[in-house]
Amino acid sequence: MQERLQKIMAGSGIASRRKAEEMIAAGRVTLNGKVVTEQGTKADAERDEICVDGKPLEKRQRLRFLLLNKPKGYVTTVSDPEGRPTVMDLLPKSGERVYPVGRLDYASEGLLLMTNDGALAQKLMKAGSHVPKSYLVKVSGQPDEKAIARLRAGVTIELEDGRRLKTSPAKIRLVEDGRSGECRAASGERANPWYEVTLIEGRNRQIRRMFEHVGHQVEKIKRVQFGPLVLDVGPGKFRELTKEEVEELRRVAGGERVVAKEEREKDNAETQRTVDSAEKKYDSRSNARGFRRIR
Repeated sequence: MQERLQKIMAGSGIASRRKAEEMIAAGRVTLNGKVVTEQGTKADAERDEICVDGKPLEKRQRLRFLLLNKPKGYVTTVSDPEGRPTVMDLLPKSGERVYPVGRLDYASEGLLLMTNDGALAQKLMKAGSHVPKSYLVKVSGQPDEKAIARLRAGVTIELEDGRRLKTSPAKIRLVEDGRSGECRAASGERANPWYEVTLIEGRNRQIRRMFEHVGHQVEKIKRVQFGPLVLDVGPGKFRELTKEEVEELRRVAGGERVVAKEEREKDNAETQRTVDSAEKKYDSRSNARGFRRIR
């Protein structure tokens, strides 16, 4: 089947689609022995010989999807020039190579999606406008309600390159215990509180910059949800995604709204209560008329 070269390269796990386009433009890719620099060139991954830097592109490998709990003190890259541990050190050396989708900074921890499905990863990154990400955030001091209201509405922060950006509206609520993903309503104000912060964008160090904007330092950040995925493994551990989770991710990447498991269960329970109520009314009326419903 004919596909664009950059899509084939991304699907093989060698690079993201954008990086593959850069490789093609740089003349690093050959198709059946001829250098290709034109974007949009098509090839058949099964029949054509595709080489990158003179090395044959491996045939399309089995797609893998991992949910990793990144500990503090690891960088979200394949390698690090400073020699710091990377998230790749937490995974087996054998088998299909996977890559992080998005990032968590060195001091942050929590849920990180790893995959070799370059096409899906690219879609999820572009889908930042509608893929919610939830974090447990421990803050130094006690922000007042006005400060939290400003963060919810959006504040202007300065990015690494010096540009200023107003953040999109965020969901923020006070929680009692940041040691687990279970968020319970706080009983009262106290210093160094935990918040659950849900963003629909993911700029580098965004949460830290947001709270700094209202005069408070962030002491700890832990991502507990990415789209339909919920953190459920210990620090440094990982697991394969289920088929259902992968399908949900693909739907999210296609623009569908994320519906949390708890919300789905609530809707299902409400539907069941409606059905039960209707059946009781039917039975009551039938009994009054001398009929018995056959199940």
